[in-house]
Amino acid sequence: MPPSLPAHAAQRPLAAALLALPLGAWLGTAVQVQQRALDAPAVYGGALALALLLAGLAAWALRTRRVAAGALRLLPLAWLLAGALAAWGAAGWRAQQVAAQALAPDLEGADLVLTGVVARMPQQGATGWRFVFEVERAERDGSRVRLPPRVQLAWYRAAPDGAARADRGPPEPIRAGQRWRLQARLKAPHGTLNPHGFDYELYLWEQGIGATGYVRAGPRDAPPQRLAEGVGHRVERARQAVRDRILARAESPGDAAAHSRRAIVAALVTGDQGVIEHRDWDLFRVTGVAHLMSISGLHITMFAWLAAGAVGWLWRRAARWRGWGRANPCLWLPAPSAAWIGGVALAAAYALFSGWGVPAQRTVLMLAGMTALRVAGLRWPWWLAWLWAGAAVLALDPWALLQAGFWLSFVAVGILFATDSRAAGAGHKGANGHFVQLLREQGVVTLALTPLSLLLFGQASVVGLAANLVAIPWVTLVVTPLALLGVAWPALWQAAALALQPLVALLQWLATWPWAQWSVPALPLALGALAVAGGALLAMRWPLALRLAGVPLLLPLLLWQPARPAPGQFELLAADVGQGSAVLVRTARHSLLYDAGPRYSEDSDAGQRVLAPLLRALGERLDTLVLSHRDTDHTGGAAAVLAQQPRADLITSIEPGRVLEGLPAGTPCRAGQGWQWDGVRFDVLHPDAAQAAAARRSNAMSCVIRVSTPQALALLTGDIEAAQEQALLAVGTPLRSTVLLVPHHGSRTSSSAVFIDAVQPRLALIQAGYRNRFHHPAPPVLARYAERGVPVRASPACGAMRWSSARPDELACQRDSAARYWHHRVPSAAP
Repeated sequence: MPPSLPAHAAQRPLAAALLALPLGAWLGTAVQVQQRALDAPAVYGGALALALLLAGLAAWALRTRRVAAGALRLLPLAWLLAGALAAWGAAGWRAQQVAAQALAPDLEGADLVLTGVVARMPQQGATGWRFVFEVERAERDGSRVRLPPRVQLAWYRAAPDGAARADRGPPEPIRAGQRWRLQARLKAPHGTLNPHGFDYELYLWEQGIGATGYVRAGPRDAPPQRLAEGVGHRVERARQAVRDRILARAESPGDAAAHSRRAIVAALVTGDQGVIEHRDWDLFRVTGVAHLMSISGLHITMFAWLAAGAVGWLWRRAARWRGWGRANPCLWLPAPSAAWIGGVALAAAYALFSGWGVPAQRTVLMLAGMTALRVAGLRWPWWLAWLWAGAAVLALDPWALLQAGFWLSFVAVGILFATDSRAAGAGHKGANGHFVQLLREQGVVTLALTPLSLLLFGQASVVGLAANLVAIPWVTLVVTPLALLGVAWPALWQAAALALQPLVALLQWLATWPWAQWSVPALPLALGALAVAGGALLAMRWPLALRLAGVPLLLPLLLWQPARPAPGQFELLAADVGQGSAVLVRTARHSLLYDAGPRYSEDSDAGQRVLAPLLRALGERLDTLVLSHRDTDHTGGAAAVLAQQPRADLITSIEPGRVLEGLPAGTPCRAGQGWQWDGVRFDVLHPDAAQAAAARRSNAMSCVIRVSTPQALALLTGDIEAAQEQALLAVGTPLRSTVLLVPHHGSRTSSSAVFIDAVQPRLALIQAGYRNRFHHPAPPVLARYAERGVPVRASPACGAMRWSSARPDELACQRDSAARYWHHRVPSAAP
């Protein structure tokens, strides 16, 4: 049964107010972050004024009791509304201030001269540097312009727009606190938007970044000038100095494993997760220990728990010294209070030095609120303090409500309090006893958080409990202390790196176990919430009969399957992958992925970032992966997709003798091939053997596939150009289709007038990146479709696009169905 206030207290209006206010704050924040568009500032100001009026009237009635007894019963509703209006109005007002600083559309792509300071520890990658820049002054053609206060810049070693320019890389390493004058091009914060995908635009919004761009450092550009060193940002400068010292102390330059361990040590000390290699993150996620390798909310909570035990032990030992007399510290601050205050203070210092990231801020504020209540002697039930702490966190960062880290840390802290009332009295334990308590609670937290992890990420580690039972004490008691003490004695960084070696070996062994990771399709929010409640019930220390009531609530995790097209129908999902192509075709029992998106960098591609999570969320088991041709904007994510879908057949249209790195040879794509799935016909139209032999460019090899039912047809064209379009027409290939994937992302070399006339599409889809360097889709191409009355939808303005043969005249755009006010609205004239 759920916890509740004592019967005599629940009837008191004050107790009801203490419960209603935070609940209202949660409700108001939840409503505001779901808004599709912001209201006028006056609306939010009015909501704040009304909240103050309601709270004032309720407080007056509570104090004077000059209202009827029946009206007193309405006071909880008044407090609830006051809390909701205050949270909704405050979050909306802040959002309006951020939106008012947005980058003006006419400044996108313009050459701007920026003067400002590197505000955060920069990230160095294979292609150059990436850093947050605080803009002090911006000029365009000598005239001052207004920009967002913070922008994110990349400084490439080579120009991002191809061989037309030869950029110069930074003349020296970029460091936090440097003031630069440099030339840059900016664009509005814009990311890919897919079902169940990461919302990059929300991340930038929450970080206060109002534009992204890159430094122009070509021969014809004004050379960047470093104006000063060490300007403010002392914590960031110290973090970077420590990170660079750790990474520089490599055992041997060619030892990749040693460098990998050093990077983990640097992340544990400074919170720079970007230095950890991608393959190590994959290992940590599979084994369920990723929370220990980054400065997450759970990490800060554990640090605070251990610090509290250590401070309490030292406080009691210090009190035994006879020389204190009346100045004995325990006389003016009991050891339990000192333990909590010291634990939170040390955790806050650790969080500050590790970058003061949003998850760390939330957790420190939550722990500080609970500590303040206990030190003040306010004996609130744990769950009431928990609600108030959450309300305080959301007041600081309303958009935290949409972040997985908030829910993981918040639920973890709640479970720790709910399952062991002694956890609140950490100061009564010695350090050893406190840590034993943590180990015992790890199993409970794992049980409670597994359904939440499955809801948030679609996967959870089966070996996570075993891995954490070893990793938690080892990382918390051995690796992290050595890493932190290395700031004073750098030789200990070597010891911390060596201590990681046996742990990494154990994790690698656990990761090889069958079913080491459990994946499930994405559940609807309501069913997912029931499953999380079921896990929490099982973790509680209540009678067994009550705990077993949580088992039926977990069944959706095992039984849920997303809806699929009916037999004889098919569905297209054109994923938003930026400048590239990836289209998922689903029938009643089969699925085909046409292309796998681009490679973004040496360690990042559309397969990892977009397609693998999307396929997992949809519960897909690919039957076939088709790579239309070898260009990396179509094949960049193939290896990641096949790693998740090893049973998928591979069909490729690649020149004879060529094999893409990391991929099997596959079956050649040739005209005349065809098959049928669930009443849906698939036909390969191009290339035939002669065309494949004669092709001199990869685009000419593009595998063209027609998907058809008696009611609707879809034509997937890859990057064919006008010559290949003419070849299809010359042999009399039937091309008329309901929906067309526009050839070559809308390049001016494709979509000839005769081709469009032959296809006669009712809808045309374009997959391209926002403000991409190829300027796709080309205005003349869009004009040709417009002249024929063909509606064209492109992924920059639409996000992921979903079309079904059962409703051929409808197209669902992710940017429409999931629109929120922080999402970028693409100007109608933008390519």
